[in-house]
Amino acid sequence: MARTLRSLQRNILSGLITMGPLFVTWIVFSFVFRTLADAGLPAIKLLAEMFPDGLFGQEWLQLVLAFLLTLTLLYLVGRVTSQVIGREALVIFETALERLPFVAKVYTSVRQLLDTMMTKNETSQRVVLVDFPIVGQKSIGFLTRSFTCSTSGQPLAAVLLPNAINPISGLLQIVPMEMVTETDLTMEQAMSLIMTGGAVGPETLRYTKGSAQ
Repeated sequence: MARTLRSLQRNILSGLITMGPLFVTWIVFSFVFRTLADAGLPAIKLLAEMFPDGLFGQEWLQLVLAFLLTLTLLYLVGRVTSQVIGREALVIFETALERLPFVAKVYTSVRQLLDTMMTKNETSQRVVLVDFPIVGQKSIGFLTRSFTCSTSGQPLAAVLLPNAINPISGLLQIVPMEMVTETDLTMEQAMSLIMTGGAVGPETLRYTKGSAQ
């Protein structure tokens, strides 16, 4: 009986190790797929109402078409904005958004964050560790900017701590610069760690405290 239980436990653990990465990959893919599909779904549903007797009434087909439609639109927007005329149109569009107080704040903040995350300038892509949620437990984050305390002159750091598996949301921590631990991770390595819950990452990590100047 004990041998059977050990064999059962070993097989279950082996199956978990085998299926774990696939499960995490499926969660991430499902989230991305559903998010993109939801963006294009209204247009597909409108098309289904125009042709009620066609295949557009199938829910699974609507999701696939909505996903492909969103990908196509993203590609076209990226292709257009990469051209001179497209860049000028984007400038005009952003200028118009600046006239809308609340929308301008949200758009500008998100745009600056994405520019910081995607830039190739290593000084703005610093992957760091900070003590969170308690001292002694470190969380991985991105140092998005540094500034100075207006009263004490102390150097401060703004560190974005994305949620594991679902990095689309997270927390923003304002901490003293001396509490920031620099790592030797690249942005790609850090995102792999976060999106897989630590299952995928480098063999070594700079964990000891270092200067973040």
